[in-house]
Amino acid sequence: MDNKVLCSASRYTQKYYLNEEFRGLPQLVKDELKIMCVLFTEEVGGVIILLFDENGSLKIITQADEDDAAFDDIGCHLKVKQLQVEKKEFFNQLEEYYDAFF
Repeated sequence: MDNKVLCSASRYTQKYYLNEEFRGLPQLVKDELKIMCVLFTEEVGGVIILLFDENGSLKIITQADEDDAAFDDIGCHLKVKQLQVEKKEFFNQLEEYYDAFF
């Protein structure tokens, strides 16, 4: 099984993406994902990608353009850790959803 992107947001394009395969998620969950990703990129810049790895574990990937002087690399790592702690139960539920439907 390959990695499957759940959602992403980009400060560069100011766009949010939710993979159509997850349209069955409850609207409140979709809203929470959008808010979380957009706020993340507004705060630290760059791009955030939430994906399920080949084992069904939810991963947070971040990227930034090399010439992006506004990107806060340290803040980015701290924010990812903060999300992993504060949203642990939410992420666990997403992993359970993924395991059940994919």
